[in-house]
Amino acid sequence: MKTLALVLFPGVQSLDVSGPMDVFAEANAFLPPQRHYRLVTIGTTPSPIRASNGQQLGYDLALDAAGTDYDIVLVAGGPQLAQQADNPQLSAWLREVAQTAPRYGSICTGAYLLGRAGLLDGKRATTHWSDAARLAVEFPLAQVEHDRIHVRDGRLVTSAGVTAGIDLALALVAEDHGQAVSLAAAKRLLVLAQRQGGQSQFSPYLSEASTPESLATIIQRHVMDNLAQPLSVEQLSAVAGMSTRSFARQFVKEMGVTPAEFVQRARVDAARNLLEGSELALKTIAYRCGFGSPARMRLVFAQRFGVTPNQYRDSFLVCHG
Repeated sequence: MKTLALVLFPGVQSLDVSGPMDVFAEANAFLPPQRHYRLVTIGTTPSPIRASNGQQLGYDLALDAAGTDYDIVLVAGGPQLAQQADNPQLSAWLREVAQTAPRYGSICTGAYLLGRAGLLDGKRATTHWSDAARLAVEFPLAQVEHDRIHVRDGRLVTSAGVTAGIDLALALVAEDHGQAVSLAAAKRLLVLAQRQGGQSQFSPYLSEASTPESLATIIQRHVMDNLAQPLSVEQLSAVAGMSTRSFARQFVKEMGVTPAEFVQRARVDAARNLLEGSELALKTIAYRCGFGSPARMRLVFAQRFGVTPNQYRDSFLVCHG
């Protein structure tokens, strides 16, 4: 019997707790009693702990009485965790448990707790796509992989945002008991046993610019209104009323990507939404989003996500249907 500990704190994302725990609990239904997971929750403040959604959560053990004898230790994430100060007691406990636990890690922004304990230094890790850049800056010795559902580096395991904790838990079950048990648990929870591609396929690429008349806003609006058109750098610079060189330089400064990359992301994002929310033929989606042909759209999806548009559509329908 393996013991799994999951760490809670004020402002924790409740799904980061319940999602993985449900995976291990469902896996127990397909295992003999002597191979069950024993699930333990650990709290950093007096019970109950209030989650980010307002829910009150109890726990089994307080941090100061938790000990370190666990087979798997995971710290959950929370929407404000990146902005919170270090918890020295928790950091010390995590460093101690990491010395002996066969596997330890984080769900979503729980990676920040590992980073503050020095456990990401020299390691590959991931977190929610919207926090990955900040994680890389705050912990420069870590190798942050921005587009991974979950990452294994030795005994360290980390996952992307929220529901990716379920993916990580399913992967751990598969390691322990094989794909058949992991698949059975996934079917019980009506989720995919293994999501294909990176987390960017499940998140919007484009964010609103800060001011309505900024260069970024003008170009974004034009691109989204004219996706079926070629949208070359020369055409976009004409829309902006600038020389091609000046436009490209200013656009990168404001948006952090080249105009060509922005257009490609916009096309992919639009195609993603049509695949999720419509039954349009791939040829129609490819034309509307400016890929020109289904073959070109398939190539771009394969390069960016490792899946075809049809596989993406099938995955979304399985997850949400």
